[in-house]
Amino acid sequence: MHALFRASLASRSTISYHWPDTVGKALYGLSKYYHSSSATSQDLPKSTQTHTCGGLSARDAGSRVILTGWLLPERKGKLVSFFPLKDSFGTVQLIVNNSDGTREDLAALSKVPTESSVLVEGQVLLRPPSARRPSSKGPTGEIDVQVDNFILLNTAASDLPFMPSNVHNLPSEDIRLRYRYLDLRRSVLSDNLQKRSRVAHLVRNILHDSGFVEIETPILLRSSPEGAREFLVPTRTKSASDFPAFYALQQSPQQPKQLLIASGTVDKYFQIAKCFRDEDGRKDRQPEFTQIDLEMAYVSWGSMDSISAPSSGTQCSGNWRIGGSEVRVVVETIIKKIWKNIENVDLPSRFPVMTYNEAMTRFGSDKPDTRFGLEITEITPFLTPTQKRLLDEKDEILEAIIIRRSQEPGFWENTRRCELDSLVESITITEKNAVIWLQQSKTIQVPASPEVIESQCADINAELSISAGDIVWLARRSRVPSGGSTLLGRQRLRLLDVALAAGNVTLPEVPQFLWVTEFPLFTRFDDDKEFLAKGRYSSSHHPFTAPMWEDIKSLYEGKVESVRGQHYDLVLNGVEIGGGSVRVHDASMQDHIFSNVLQLSEQEKAPFDQLLHALRCGAPPHGGIALGFDRLMSILCKTQSIRDVIAFPKTAGGTDLLFKSPAMVPVNVLAPYGIQFQNPDKTSSSSS
Repeated sequence: MHALFRASLASRSTISYHWPDTVGKALYGLSKYYHSSSATSQDLPKSTQTHTCGGLSARDAGSRVILTGWLLPERKGKLVSFFPLKDSFGTVQLIVNNSDGTREDLAALSKVPTESSVLVEGQVLLRPPSARRPSSKGPTGEIDVQVDNFILLNTAASDLPFMPSNVHNLPSEDIRLRYRYLDLRRSVLSDNLQKRSRVAHLVRNILHDSGFVEIETPILLRSSPEGAREFLVPTRTKSASDFPAFYALQQSPQQPKQLLIASGTVDKYFQIAKCFRDEDGRKDRQPEFTQIDLEMAYVSWGSMDSISAPSSGTQCSGNWRIGGSEVRVVVETIIKKIWKNIENVDLPSRFPVMTYNEAMTRFGSDKPDTRFGLEITEITPFLTPTQKRLLDEKDEILEAIIIRRSQEPGFWENTRRCELDSLVESITITEKNAVIWLQQSKTIQVPASPEVIESQCADINAELSISAGDIVWLARRSRVPSGGSTLLGRQRLRLLDVALAAGNVTLPEVPQFLWVTEFPLFTRFDDDKEFLAKGRYSSSHHPFTAPMWEDIKSLYEGKVESVRGQHYDLVLNGVEIGGGSVRVHDASMQDHIFSNVLQLSEQEKAPFDQLLHALRCGAPPHGGIALGFDRLMSILCKTQSIRDVIAFPKTAGGTDLLFKSPAMVPVNVLAPYGIQFQNPDKTSSSSS
């Protein structure tokens, strides 16, 4: 029959073709056989599909087609019944003529359970003009397929956990993750995964055309203190001391890619890499994730323009004063081509650049969302000498966010609904307190004389355009910004969430890309790394990041807090989608960072011995970046969670409800690995 179908299709006329009676009778017979016996789709020969459901359009009107897919709920009329038929490419509407009482086999289609897999033969009909849907909703909105025959390929159970076709009555995410294979049948998820595939293909083509070589690196590596918690994999191999030996799943291909560049085998490396980190789950985090990873040899080590520029952390918006400009060009090329090919959006020729210090000062975040205003303003200069002295003693400044009723009505209306941090003070400006509102502030705590206060408030009000009805949020912070956000930075985003939820604020649709550079090279304010740092400095990015050349002297003089790194983050709409740096290529500098700054013990330094030796073998200056592929795709697919762009994701807690992992293994399975199960109850009872 298969050969007969193919021969018939090859010889047909697009408009006037009629199936031979032998084919129709054969399909009819098969259909009856499937409906009346216990046969399954594996028991009999089948024809192959000629088209996909989503691939049909008005151009196919009059054509005879064979389609396969999942049958969705029937909509029954007096003369005809309508059935959506869905496959991974789209949905087309089937029509069955109910007035023809001689075709009992077609009437049986109404008895086929929803979500069953079927094969359908029929003719493409053009809908009446009044019934045609706009092409923006898909090419099949102008046509129907009139069913002549069908075969039930596999019956869906009557007690499915949920109907993926019923998008208005979906269960909780946990249930959908438990039955992910059913949830993936939803068009929104299958569309996301197909878009992900197109983007991955595009990225590979761009990088191949730019001279990059795709190389796979090991996933099983040695545990090393690079920043995040690792997943350990036990082996039956024992260490020299007869203790159990473990692999660590790679946090990223950081060491392998640097060693590739040091080897000289390639100047430009990339891979779409799987990475693993044992971190707490969030909307934008998974224990295993994918990144577009690349590294380049002979990158620049700073801008020549910066030689004449001040080197004390001066805000220099718009200037890329660090090295790695070659990486910047490659990444911007990738991003611009993705948005043009996938979204049909033209992005600027260059993305703006902002220093970490400027980002923290203006927006209170190291990944600022620049799509809206409410910028933070420092008001320390307006204070009295006594008030300034109080802040100076604590090395603090006073900041404010001013929500102006006339300029930001959408935000202003939601200030009372927005939860305030206990250390953020809110003052509503009225006609009565307009000249004394700062004296009433509990944040300052050092009042001045009434005359000074009136002059003080008058100056602030005039300079910052504050008037009655406006709301001022006040907070203190350390003079030198640290960490990823400030009190007012977090408060700013909290207000945005409330205003968006209330529908009072609309953000621009044009994506706002931004580079953030000149981060502190070291930090004591990263809670995620404290389990490794244990009170010591940790690297803001990772321990292989090079300092800015202007700060090398400070690095060796022990002025760690003032050293800035050649680290760059790519931010999109307030979300970090990539981070990279110029690497340390001098072995003595790298060893100084390990030993004297991070204060790693010899045991902690041991996993980096091969890297230090490779640097001593004439490694070139190099740098790279990793783009978070899952985060990038969640933005392209306009979803809040990266779980919607991953085929089989984990929950926020890191568990897999479909495969039921992680799971316990029997004690006898652990024995060959030298791992012994320890019962906490027995341990506690014996110790007592």
